[in-house]
Amino acid sequence: MKRKLVMITLMLILIASCNTGNYGYIEMPYVEPDENIIYHAGYTTSYDTTTLIPKWVAYELTAEEVQGEFPRSGSFGMDPDFTGRQAMREDYSYSGWDKGHMAPAADMKWSEKSMYESFYLTNICPQNHTLNERDWQTLEKRVRSWAVEYGSIYVVCGPIVGSNKFGKIGENGVVVPDAFFKAVMVPEGKSYKTIAFIMMNESEHHTLKEYALSVNKLEEITGIDFFPALGDREEEAIEDQLDLRSWNIN
Repeated sequence: MKRKLVMITLMLILIASCNTGNYGYIEMPYVEPDENIIYHAGYTTSYDTTTLIPKWVAYELTAEEVQGEFPRSGSFGMDPDFTGRQAMREDYSYSGWDKGHMAPAADMKWSEKSMYESFYLTNICPQNHTLNERDWQTLEKRVRSWAVEYGSIYVVCGPIVGSNKFGKIGENGVVVPDAFFKAVMVPEGKSYKTIAFIMMNESEHHTLKEYALSVNKLEEITGIDFFPALGDREEEAIEDQLDLRSWNIN
């Protein structure tokens, strides 16, 4: 009888975790039944075999990990941990678009494995070169500074396909996104605080303040349920906030 109760309890826990979509990771968005979820050392990705870019990439970055010293190294290529249809490195060749990291290599320098895996194309999108080298990188640096300031940070980022005004690249037809998003959450006292950003996949420069929005607003735009591991009431309150001063964004 005792063994039966234990089995029932384990089944209920499994069902609950599947319903929240977080599988024990607080950074995970809600996972739809048809999503291709791939787990790596430093990040988790939901890979879309139609667009051949990730739907989202989620990871936690700690203050200790920021101090990692493994150099940037790796070769862009197909993900050996996923057997479905994928983009190929050749799809990006001479396309005019960068191979833009979603989980940045600079966030993965805490281990050789995490660094190497960050170059898998399941973590990559076609990205405007100026955006990749400027505003997107500025936000990546700010995320690392927040990880140090708060001890850890939870990140979900990815593309917004939108109207697909830039079309596709390569023989396999890799979709070029209209924009990119990033939602972040940090611990604050006994709770958390959040902020989100959307950047168009273009070279025009803006301040972080101009890119910022609430996580709730980002959910409306993307249709993704971020941070469902929080209780519904807490999640709604936390994700509705947009206090730029508390993030030192002017």
